Amino acid sequence: MLLAERLTVLIAEAGYDGREPVIAAVHRQGFAPVFAAQGETGSGEASSPTALTYAASLSKQITAACAALLVREGVLDIEAPIGRWLPELPAWAATVRLRHLVHHTGAMPDHEVDAIVGNADRTTPAVLSALAQIPVLASRPGAAFAYSGTGYVCLAAAVERAACQPLPMFARQRIFVPLGMRRTLYWPGPAPAPADAIPLAALHPAPLSLGDGGVWSTASDLLRWSQALNADELGISRLMQQPGCLDDGTPVGYAWGMGIRSHAGRRVYRHGGGWPGIRALLARVPDLDLSLVILALADNSERRVDLAASMLDLLIRRGSDGLFVSPLAANRSHLVAEDSGPGSAGKRPV
Repeated sequence: MLLAERLTVLIAEAGYDGREPVIAAVHRQGFAPVFAAQGETGSGEASSPTALTYAASLSKQITAACAALLVREGVLDIEAPIGRWLPELPAWAATVRLRHLVHHTGAMPDHEVDAIVGNADRTTPAVLSALAQIPVLASRPGAAFAYSGTGYVCLAAAVERAACQPLPMFARQRIFVPLGMRRTLYWPGPAPAPADAIPLAALHPAPLSLGDGGVWSTASDLLRWSQALNADELGISRLMQQPGCLDDGTPVGYAWGMGIRSHAGRRVYRHGGGWPGIRALLARVPDLDLSLVILALADNSERRVDLAASMLDLLIRRGSDGLFVSPLAANRSHLVAEDSGPGSAGKRPV
């Protein structure tokens, strides 16, 4: 059975019926990427590896990469307090360091910000304005891990100010264009989504804050991003893969915008993303040069977690030898499909 067919089986075993729009993608360095796509999007188009959708919290690793580029160049000091770059914040900003934001140990007041801003006006300026209204933090920065979207909004704002450039432009010039991620962008609005994107649930448009989210991308581009990290094409992968720790040295299972897990004895860097009407997951195994992406385009469940585990089982436990084909062979298959007449409509290489 070809790998694309196996992925289709795993999608069904995870509980998705054939009508639900799901895209599963796998890449191993040196081989052609493999995609399995099923169902139709909310606009009635067939699911596709090039369909543009909200990446939700997968944005955090790209935000972290922007920060890492500036750290490598000496523009950002990871030990600097965020008040250096965000002077409009209260005095507590002098106790929160950039590394606290990266690793979710900054004791950032997410719930308080959400209560002030709400989902209807979650832009970066609105989040920063809400933070400026909070006089004290509930706990000490560096003392505990607490996942924080607000912290990543602040990290993105610090990147913008350090780079003297809007984050969408910086990311495009330094990451998206160099890596050939042609469809990927940060979207700050004012429209709720890029014009050619898959629409989300009408009552729940994606927030327009940048850093915690804000990235719109495709399965194909996200796979390219993951493999670029595996190959260290940006020169920051070692830094980004460093686990965080509390101020007392206790390690946390979170690196730069990605969680650290293990599967079948292999280290896996992974992160999920979710918003009403979209569930995403990206995982990579640098030791095996493996990457996988899952985009469930009309999903509010956590079935993608079981699907990712099954995909990792297939590719690690059972071994991936023989499942992949070389790019040259894939291109030949494409040519055969193109040249084989009307009866070949809809065929595509694995």
